[in-house]
Amino acid sequence: MLKLLSSSSSTPKTLITSPATLLFFARFLSQSFSDDLFDPPFTPKTSKTVQNDTEPGDDPPFSPKPTKTHKTKPKKTQHRAPVLKEEPKGPVRSDLPFDFRYSYSETDPNVEPIGYREPKRFSPFGPGRLDRKWTGICAVGQEDVDSGRVEEERKRILGDPLTEEEVAELVEQYRHSDCNRQINLGKGGVTHNMLDDIHNHWKRAEAVRIKCLGVPTLDMDNVCFHLQEKSGGKIIYRQINILLIYRGRNYDSKNRPAVPLMLWKPYAPIYPRLVKNVADGLTFEETKELRNRGLNTLALTKLTRNGVYVNVVERVREAFNTEEVVRLDCTHVGTSDCKKIGLKLRELVPCVPILFKDEQIILWRGKSDQKQEPHPEPDPSNDI
Repeated sequence: MLKLLSSSSSTPKTLITSPATLLFFARFLSQSFSDDLFDPPFTPKTSKTVQNDTEPGDDPPFSPKPTKTHKTKPKKTQHRAPVLKEEPKGPVRSDLPFDFRYSYSETDPNVEPIGYREPKRFSPFGPGRLDRKWTGICAVGQEDVDSGRVEEERKRILGDPLTEEEVAELVEQYRHSDCNRQINLGKGGVTHNMLDDIHNHWKRAEAVRIKCLGVPTLDMDNVCFHLQEKSGGKIIYRQINILLIYRGRNYDSKNRPAVPLMLWKPYAPIYPRLVKNVADGLTFEETKELRNRGLNTLALTKLTRNGVYVNVVERVREAFNTEEVVRLDCTHVGTSDCKKIGLKLRELVPCVPILFKDEQIILWRGKSDQKQEPHPEPDPSNDI
């Protein structure tokens, strides 16, 4: 047959010499004259194979498009609105025997401010939500409080003292950093809303871990006192700035005291300036000389922001045995925290802050024959 095709003059040469034509006839002859009776029928190649066999000038073979499968969209679930608790119709009444303040450990109730930054009618508890009157500093409680009855109730809740084994077990359970019953105590100190957080943890845990940072760590004794007095618990563990406060054996979360929450932080009142232009017992030139000397001396220590300052008071006292002026480097601590640190050191050391400049605190030990009298509470936010 190939000989006939080649001798035929009517067949064009391009048909014979075309590679595609030769391939077609080769497949035809192999299928037609096969000796195998069980030879499978001819099956066309896939589109990929045919595309490889075709030349660049040939038209691509037809390949049907795959059918699109329609994905069913998931049905939207209707979310129900959360059921809100009904607010009490009348004002909240609390039998706690102390005045409600924003901070208990960082303010002195015996000092009266010289001014206020907002009207006294703006109570942080909200209008009409508390049965106590807001004075601009605190919400005054009951005047006639039986301290004996309060102390007896506290002893009843605490119950019998814990044994050494019980204390060791609680300490091992709650003293670690990965404890999920932890409250962070910052520069605000023991705040009012922190009391509610402590009682919420006491619903499911016998003790709460409190991590103290910042200015309150200068006076940890004051922090422990207010935590025990305001919450009714007991400190069973104290290690540097870590505290564990125990709720008591007879604590009942259903009959816990009502702690109304403050809805916002009230503005701090205005107090007298912390640093005077002329220090008491000195002239203006002497005060200026002490300030320049303090700025040029080496820093006693460098304080970090939200650090632990438990050893600062002792170090300042030791330095005043040999030095008259001490400088504390408080870079990146913040101006407000610097003034709070100076206020704490003035009462605890005691000493006289004479300059706050570029986050540097200059302290003067005062005259040896001069007795320091209690000072009014300064306003750390005032400019010096």
